Amino acid sequence: MKRNKQIDVTRALALAGTFNFLSCCARACLLPFLTLYFRQLGLTPAMTGLVVGTRHLITLVWSPVASLLSKRYNKRRVVIILALVCSPTVALVLQLIPPTDVQQTGTCNMSATRSGPTQSQDGNLLVSSVRPATLWTRTLPEVNTTVVSQPAVTFPAETSPDAESAHVVTNETSLSQREEGESHPQLSQENTSVVVNSSLAEPKNMLQTTVSVAAPVRNKRSKSAPGEGEVEDGRFDFLGSLKVMDPQHQLFFLILIIVSVWECTSAPLEWTADDGLHEYLDYADASDRYSSTRVWGLLGAACGVGGAGLLVSRLSCLIIDQTPRSTVHFYCYAGVAVLALPVAAYLPLYLNKKRDRANGLLKAVQLVRGSPRALLCAFTTLLVGVASSAVDNFLLWEMQDHGSSELHMGLSLALALLSQAAFPLLAGRVSKLLSPGRVLTVGAACLASQCFYYSFLWGPWAAAPAQVFSCFSGGALWWAVKVQCEDVATPGAERSVRRIYSSLSLHLGSGLGSFAGGFVVQRFGLRWLFRGVALGLMLWCVCLPLLQWKAPQQRRINYSRLLAADASEASDSESEQDRDWLDKAMEDDRGNNNYGRRVNH
Repeated sequence: MKRNKQIDVTRALALAGTFNFLSCCARACLLPFLTLYFRQLGLTPAMTGLVVGTRHLITLVWSPVASLLSKRYNKRRVVIILALVCSPTVALVLQLIPPTDVQQTGTCNMSATRSGPTQSQDGNLLVSSVRPATLWTRTLPEVNTTVVSQPAVTFPAETSPDAESAHVVTNETSLSQREEGESHPQLSQENTSVVVNSSLAEPKNMLQTTVSVAAPVRNKRSKSAPGEGEVEDGRFDFLGSLKVMDPQHQLFFLILIIVSVWECTSAPLEWTADDGLHEYLDYADASDRYSSTRVWGLLGAACGVGGAGLLVSRLSCLIIDQTPRSTVHFYCYAGVAVLALPVAAYLPLYLNKKRDRANGLLKAVQLVRGSPRALLCAFTTLLVGVASSAVDNFLLWEMQDHGSSELHMGLSLALALLSQAAFPLLAGRVSKLLSPGRVLTVGAACLASQCFYYSFLWGPWAAAPAQVFSCFSGGALWWAVKVQCEDVATPGAERSVRRIYSSLSLHLGSGLGSFAGGFVVQRFGLRWLFRGVALGLMLWCVCLPLLQWKAPQQRRINYSRLLAADASEASDSESEQDRDWLDKAMEDDRGNNNYGRRVNH
């Protein structure tokens, strides 16, 4: 009776579902909008891709190592609580970093604004003005300008190649710049445009020299910092090397350092909690019910991204003490993480010292490598991770360029997560119509169609219809991966094999995709990134069925399930010999051995 009182499976599942809901909700309040915040600070697409890709690679390496260390020293609960406390604290440090050349107060009234400099038909650079609430400007060199009236033809803005992201300045920023002697074109309250003659300066060169021209604007801010002579000490060599860089590279390296520390503190959370809870349920002979807690993670992420987007869109451009409203995402992340602390304190955890997780991962790699179909599935998940990184990193940029606010972004992403959570309701019918290999192909094809659709957005809500297909591009694809894991894995190794696939897609594929996607956007633009990803996935979807047909199919008999099956499940039409197949096989084996002995004598 004492053991039954200690192991309460219902309570354990309730706590696990609540913890997954809160932890995923906390991350979703910030992580989907993080690249948008980097854009507001002034990072280029290539720099943004490097920062996000580094974060994925840190998670890929540090998550299993931290999980093994926490198990070895029996400090799982300590690691979980430290991750919930330290990761929001480090994330809040990002708000202390100033932007590069001009300040942006948030994406306010995006439907009435333009995302940055555009080009006219003759190649001239246009700096479009907007409503008085928000002004999009660039710090430009002193060149001859011409004011064009409203009938002048302008085109919708998009992220152009070799161009830095657009920035917003308020009237307060313009006043501070004029106090320092800066001369800027005065934009009236009405809609006007400033046309910079391309014969005086190339637009590309002009944008590249923006940081150096804006250096006087930052001199006033740098006066409050320690003097330049103080960096002569050897302990400040790295800081001194940062000071000799241009401000944009200073911003990049500071963000890279903070994001790396942030990921080191938050990466151990998922694996550590997952291992402890699964071993607890396995000790209670209820490990088959653990998969039900994953649905709560998707629902929590949907609530987090949708709620944060709705909350931020309701705020004014500037909140308390001239703070931009985009910082509310960080406070939402910290607040929900604090709510998860009491649940983490009572989260049921168990330490199974007999199970070696490192050997389990190595065995899972060997199982995947030994099956041709498992290798095809692994390569597909890797490509899906590369493609998903383009959507996760730059979809909000594309939506912002077409007038979307945080409300449109948050609700669109929430719709995608809800559609993924709803796929288990359709899994039974899909499994009757399509095999897991075909479902894998359909999921990759749906993701390719989504990426191709994203390259033709036209309005704030244009991305929402494509998010419904995440039910197949996300939910169906991972269902097919789960079935593949069960086919290739030996009893007890299913979770390790599934982690191999998730690491390939969510971390390795996303990291490589972030690196490549940032440079593609920098060189060709957002639209060609989505079109290139769609084309690559479609080509693989054509080759995948042919490769699956050529690959030998290896069927593994799971004897433990057959022996544990209840004899009552057999139909009445089956004969007694078919039901006692194991006894018959043993008798035949004994008969063959006796015959061999008689022949030898």
